[in-house]
Amino acid sequence: MTFADLDNQLLLQGPALARLTDAEFFDLCQHNPTLRLERTATHDIIAMPPAGSEVSRKSGHLIFQLLRWNYEAKLGHVYESSAGFTLPDGSVRSSDAAWLSAGAYERLTPAERERFPPVCPEFVIEVRSPSDGLAALRRKMLDYLANGVRLAFLLDPAAETATVYRPGREPEELVGFGRSLSGEAVLPGFALDLLPLRS
Repeated sequence: MTFADLDNQLLLQGPALARLTDAEFFDLCQHNPTLRLERTATHDIIAMPPAGSEVSRKSGHLIFQLLRWNYEAKLGHVYESSAGFTLPDGSVRSSDAAWLSAGAYERLTPAERERFPPVCPEFVIEVRSPSDGLAALRRKMLDYLANGVRLAFLLDPAAETATVYRPGREPEELVGFGRSLSGEAVLPGFALDLLPLRS
C-alpha cells in the first residue's frame, strides 16, 4: 500500500457543521477560497489538498475537448473543478469536469445558478492526482451515480487506467491511454482522447 492508496483528505465533523444550511456552506467556501471544500450527505466537510500543476495541466486538455464538443453540439454547459453542485442526497460535490444538459440548466433559477445549484450533472470526469486516495475517489464516483450521474470517467494518469461508471452496471476499467472514451448516449458524438494525459 502506498500513501496515495489512503484516503488523503481531511474530514471535519460535528453537530455545528451538520446544522449548516446550504447558504451558510456556500458562504464558508467563499470565505476560504484557497481550500477545496466539499460536503457529504451527512454534512461532514471534506478538505482536500489542491491538485498539482501537472494534473491541472492535463485536466485542462480534457476540459478543452469537452468544451470544443459542447460548442459544436450546443446541448448543455461545461464546468471545471471550481464548480460545486448540491446533489439530491444533500452533498455538495465538485469534479474536475462536469456537463449539465441545457434542459437541466433551464430548470434552475438565476439565484440557484449563482451558488451550488441543486442539480446533478449528467456527466463527470475525475482525474486522480498523486495526493488523491483511490478508495475515496471510487466512493465518490459511486455517490455520483447514486445521485443521477449518467456517465462518469475516473482517470488515473500514473497507472494509465480509465474506469467508466454507468448506472446499474459494474465499473469498467480500461488499461492504456492510447484510446478514446465515448460519450455514449449521454454526450452523442463526443470522444475523449486520453493521449494528452501521457504527456
